[in-house]
Amino acid sequence: MTKPSLLQALKARVLLSDGAMGTQLQQSGLESGGCGEAWNLDHPERVLAIQRRYVEAGSDILLSHTFGACRIMLNRHGEGERTADINRAAVRIAREALAGHGYVLGDIGPFGGLMEPYGDVAAAEVERAFKEQARALVEGGADGIIVETQTAFEELEIAIAAAKEAGAAVVIGSIAFDKMVEEDDVRTMMGVSPEQAALFMAEHGCDVAALNCGTAIDMAMAARIVARYRATCGLPVMAQPNAGQPVLEDMKVVYKETPLEMGSGLPGLLAAGPRIVGGCCGSTPAHIRRFRQILDGMA
Repeated sequence: MTKPSLLQALKARVLLSDGAMGTQLQQSGLESGGCGEAWNLDHPERVLAIQRRYVEAGSDILLSHTFGACRIMLNRHGEGERTADINRAAVRIAREALAGHGYVLGDIGPFGGLMEPYGDVAAAEVERAFKEQARALVEGGADGIIVETQTAFEELEIAIAAAKEAGAAVVIGSIAFDKMVEEDDVRTMMGVSPEQAALFMAEHGCDVAALNCGTAIDMAMAARIVARYRATCGLPVMAQPNAGQPVLEDMKVVYKETPLEMGSGLPGLLAAGPRIVGGCCGSTPAHIRRFRQILDGMA
């Protein structure tokens, strides 16, 4: 039987994505400030081991280990010349971890700066970097591309266009919101609301509208954002909140929300109607395993 496409699959059931990669890499020996994306070539077995743990926990979807793998980001580590190879290798590793099952989303994260006139990076440079990365991810065999942790439309628009030009079968835009405590509302750091984000992603050809990461975006707030997305546009929605709020311990950022605590918010999130759920910063294979148990118990 032919495997359904990603869009067909998410219409049939809620799909489970994976969790954090950065903290897992650190536990596997990545030094602070090191280029984790280079491990796709230098230590592929370690990346594979992490992603296999997510698959064993129940993930239907793996994000390629390429969050910081555009040339602009890689140049900061002296790895720019290996950009295409790093991205293609990342998709290959994720595909191997899935062992013929599930779906790989090629992950494009922020380029890590501000474009002119607010910053010193030209839009043309960002466009070249995202086009190169998107092309390598599609060439590597990704089932789609997710442009994640975005806060500004200017960067998101360039990345969406790059993914579509590369021929990605599915394009997902994912926004990082911050809770505005005084208003009990959410905006991105650039002032974008969930309604504005949902409309923008629909108008620019995204197949899925998503949210991930953010500040003070717990499971309950993620559910509210999902509901606002769905009330604004007709796109299926993906939600990947953090495992609670980060705290500093022994000069290290840690996320202390346990799998049971995070999982307790999953039924409320599911009630809002997302078609893909997963975890972002601080989430682990244990968190994803708990999500899997809850999803299977509700089937």
